[in-house]
Amino acid sequence: MKAEKQGNLEAADQEEMSPGESTDESEEDESEEEPKLKYERLLNGVSEILQEDAASCMTVHEKFLALGTHSGKMYLLDIQGNVTQKFDISSVKINQISLDESGEYVGICSEDGKIVAVHPLFGKSNCKQFVTGGNKLLLYDRNWLNRWKTSVLHEGEGNITNIKWRGNLIAWANNMGVKILDITTKQRITNIPRDDKSLRPDMYPCSLFWKDNLTLVIGWGKSVKVCSVKERHASELRDLPSRYVEIVTQFDNEYYISGIAPLCDQFVMLFFVKDKSETMLCARPRLDIIQAHPDSSEEISSDAITVRGFQENECRDYRLEYSEGESLFYIISPRDVVVAKERDQDDHIDWLLTRKKYEEALMAAEISQKNIKRHDVLDIGLSYITHLVEKRDYDMAARKCQKILGKNMKLWEDEVYRFKKIGQLKAISKYLPRGDLRLRPAIYEMILDEFLKTDYEGFSTLIREWPGELYNNKTIVQALKGHLNKDPENRTLLKALAELHTYDQRYDEALNIYLKLRNKEVFDLIHKHNLFSSIKDKIVLLMDFDTEKAVDMLLDNEDKISIDKVVNELKDRPELQHVYLHKLFKRDHHKGQKYHEKQISLYAEFDRPNLLPFLRDSTHCPLEKALEICHQRNFVEETVFLLSRMGNSRRALQMIMEELKDVDKAIEFAKEQDDAELWDDLILYSIDKPPFITGLLNNIGTHVDPILLIHRIKEGMEIPNLRDSLVKILQDYNLQILLREGCKKILVSDSLSLLKKLHRTQAKAMLVDDESICEACLSPLLSSDVSKPLGVVAFHCRHTFHRDCVPVASTMSTVYFCNICSAKKRGPGSAMHEMKK
Repeated sequence: MKAEKQGNLEAADQEEMSPGESTDESEEDESEEEPKLKYERLLNGVSEILQEDAASCMTVHEKFLALGTHSGKMYLLDIQGNVTQKFDISSVKINQISLDESGEYVGICSEDGKIVAVHPLFGKSNCKQFVTGGNKLLLYDRNWLNRWKTSVLHEGEGNITNIKWRGNLIAWANNMGVKILDITTKQRITNIPRDDKSLRPDMYPCSLFWKDNLTLVIGWGKSVKVCSVKERHASELRDLPSRYVEIVTQFDNEYYISGIAPLCDQFVMLFFVKDKSETMLCARPRLDIIQAHPDSSEEISSDAITVRGFQENECRDYRLEYSEGESLFYIISPRDVVVAKERDQDDHIDWLLTRKKYEEALMAAEISQKNIKRHDVLDIGLSYITHLVEKRDYDMAARKCQKILGKNMKLWEDEVYRFKKIGQLKAISKYLPRGDLRLRPAIYEMILDEFLKTDYEGFSTLIREWPGELYNNKTIVQALKGHLNKDPENRTLLKALAELHTYDQRYDEALNIYLKLRNKEVFDLIHKHNLFSSIKDKIVLLMDFDTEKAVDMLLDNEDKISIDKVVNELKDRPELQHVYLHKLFKRDHHKGQKYHEKQISLYAEFDRPNLLPFLRDSTHCPLEKALEICHQRNFVEETVFLLSRMGNSRRALQMIMEELKDVDKAIEFAKEQDDAELWDDLILYSIDKPPFITGLLNNIGTHVDPILLIHRIKEGMEIPNLRDSLVKILQDYNLQILLREGCKKILVSDSLSLLKKLHRTQAKAMLVDDESICEACLSPLLSSDVSKPLGVVAFHCRHTFHRDCVPVASTMSTVYFCNICSAKKRGPGSAMHEMKK
């Protein structure tokens, strides 16, 4: 524990706790930047004390406060400022009060530099050491006889105005500067001189605090220094202290420092501000949060604090104390004590709400829902909706209802009636709940009625989007029909009516309306509700509306509407009949075979390009009927195909030559038929037509000997491009020769390769062992009697015989034949190996 100032003392029987964070609140200005601190006066007993006396100092414990006054009294206060005890300590001003960590031992120093009282507050204390200031720094030690022993730690540099003790290090300030002493070695580590020697130390006192056991922060005049105590390397010791101090951060401020305290890695600084006017009065003190950098600082926030009598105060009249671990700062002035607190989430939300930042306030409340005490998420949300309505942002207000109102039906209905009152039911309609949470049907009916009166399109949209269970269907249908009586052809209302009939399962009425409107949703309706029995007499209407979709639907559901039924319904509309039968044929060539004869006329009438493919693919088409129709309509290509298919190729070729006059097509036809007589007919027909001769010369080289054509050409006949045609014939001939030679080489090569393979196979040895038997006599090939010679014949077909068992081809020849393979006409068995044992 520590005591400071002249007459200050520090008790150190227990190590001091590390500083805690604090918060503050003063008079907020109206800037957009949110303040970091909030402020409140310490009232109750403090106000009564300061009406008659003036505060000079205060110390803060987590359980109570100790306030010293100019009249020499000390008051113990609870955290709210109520007086619990009073002590008459001295007749002069109390400069400092110091407590040990437990709050049981107190040291009080007065203006005259004497220790006025050192005694326990709540019983016997175990304090063993303390230091005092004045013109000397004295250390008091309790000996084994429970008596105090004093020793001088420092003297000769004027009055000591501030002392801070932490761990093994004591820091104090006097007229010359700040010193640090290591209590274990009794060695002074450093002397840090004050910067501005023009300032009177008694008028502008030094502020000190230990940030941790090795870091001292000094605020004096306008300067701040952060000093780090470090261990000296053994090689550097000599006669020097084992520790030294390095100033790691230093910066200057605009105003004079009256107090400094820690806030995480930042500083809370109380500034004395002189008024720049000629009145010689002082301005309000400032409490700033400063972020320190190595050689500069950054102002995080700044508040001017209105304390009573600030116009008459000097720098020495202010003190800044803080509660370690409780985030509280106390600003002490002669006539006032102000408590600064860090703003919590409730304060943040208050600030946002006063600036009408409801969106951010709502988000902050949702994030900190478990920590806020004065606010409710729902209340903030309702205020947000009200704010949006007042701004006439009705759509945003309605959209926020989904998130804010949630599943609260009463609040939903209240909001709906509010939107009705201001004529904005349309805005909230698209955000109404329609899932598990549902409002009363009357709410939805009220909104639908509003749309029905003012917006047919919006009414239709709601009918399409809202489930039919939300409202009374019959009520809406009745209201809708009332409007249709005035405008019976209104397509929007008719469509909405069809959807309502669908919800009510009156599918036939819905179907009739969709067909009347020619609406494509009719097909979905038919599929979804299996209405095929209802459309059997409406096939023409469906196909008139969308032929492709109708045909696909009919073909996909042949089991529900038969092919015969569809064809019969379309008998008066042959063009639609053709479309249906054509798609049926494309899907399956055999399903509609009984209508193939009819299709010939339909293709000829409505779709000639597909007639020839139909004739080619159909196996059920009557050829005579098709030929008659094609002949009547002079369809030459189709007629040629039919003649060819009926076997009358010569007549087909004649039509190509005479009707189409297309030699290329004639040649192609002759190639397809591959008939020598057709080629003769083609040559005879072309022989007196030079262009045809040119075509033949260019194309028949690979099918007919060109000489047959050339010999029949009359002498003197002019033939276009004859030379080129002859050259092509020669080239084709040369190509044929080359192809034949190439094939011959390949054939010879393959024959030789296979012959070699056969020779290698037949030249291989064959295994004959004790298990081998004669295929003729079925006895073992090899005799167990070694002295008896026995010949063995093995054929390449793998059959083996005794030589005496193999038949010989003739008496004049010794060539053996496998009678088994010879009987089966297997040639390879004719060769043999002869082995003798």
